Amino acid sequence: MVTLEASELFRHLNPDELQALKNFARERKYRWGEDIFKEGDAGDGIYAVKEGVVEISGIVGNNVRVAFSKLGPGEIFGEMAVLEDKPRSASATARGETTVYFLERAEMLKLVERSPTLSLSLLREISHRLREFNRQYLREVLQTERLAIVGRFARSIVHDLKNPLNIIGLTAEMAGSPHAPLEMRQDAQARIRKQVDRISDMIGEILDFTRGSQSAVILASFEYGQFVQRLLDEIRPEAALKSAALELDSPLPEVKVLLDPKRLRRVFHNLIHNATDAMPRGGKVMLRFIPNETEVVTEIEDTGPGIAPEIAGQLFEAFATHGKAHGTGLGLSICKRIVEDHRGWISARNEPGRGAIFSFGLPLVKQR
Repeated sequence: MVTLEASELFRHLNPDELQALKNFARERKYRWGEDIFKEGDAGDGIYAVKEGVVEISGIVGNNVRVAFSKLGPGEIFGEMAVLEDKPRSASATARGETTVYFLERAEMLKLVERSPTLSLSLLREISHRLREFNRQYLREVLQTERLAIVGRFARSIVHDLKNPLNIIGLTAEMAGSPHAPLEMRQDAQARIRKQVDRISDMIGEILDFTRGSQSAVILASFEYGQFVQRLLDEIRPEAALKSAALELDSPLPEVKVLLDPKRLRRVFHNLIHNATDAMPRGGKVMLRFIPNETEVVTEIEDTGPGIAPEIAGQLFEAFATHGKAHGTGLGLSICKRIVEDHRGWISARNEPGRGAIFSFGLPLVKQR
């Protein structure tokens, strides 16, 4: 039997945070073989095992159920429900007389927003779980081409989590200082919340890509220059961690475009992070904007070695990659889909003596 405070996820909470957790935690008991939740159920909260064993399983291949893991006292499951309000992607079943703590999603989100320590612990747990899932999944299904691709998706997700996790880690350390002023703590909470939202959006985009989602895209009119300025303020600290400087080669455009801000920021994040990855010793990422009567073209150029000839023709195809230990090329495929959903276009080129140059065009809002 394990108490909440003994769980790895919660053991570093301060007394006030731990008390808040206990106030909304609810114990639930299950008999052997009883489902705690099934695939497709609402992701209404997170669970921690108090006593007994829980098996996590899912349907793969030709309707075959595969057990991914077995969890004992102190371990958590259903954690993705904290990040995204979507149906469960796996089933959880009691393997013996089992007692769990149930932590409702809305209350957990409130505590995550108040606690940098819990935010970091939760995201580390998710990253660890994805790695374990990837290893287990590959052991079970490495023989088939389709499931080998699923393994590459999992590695891609873990790789993409590193940047927001680094920011949350640094922010949590600053906010956790006993001498941190209130303003710094409030700023830390806002920054962590933004990174949690970013990870949720990131996972949603990848899931949409894998499912071939054709859901309707809702675009609204935005001042493009203001949107880009806020986005660059968000990305600069991440680029600085890699010794890369973001520079504007032209003024921010004073034009209006139709866009989905959450999705389009993913394009900027992907292209700029690819640029910084191409410059392991640091360098510059330059942005320029070229408006005309019908569209605004955004160019992102780095001072790296340029696009490898071996990959130039397949750059925006899924899983096309070259020279990156953890890359899959999925990021650029997602960029292409997002830009095209915005009724635009995207391309890449090399020029002598320069690094890689990525360009994408977005149509302007028509003036009446």
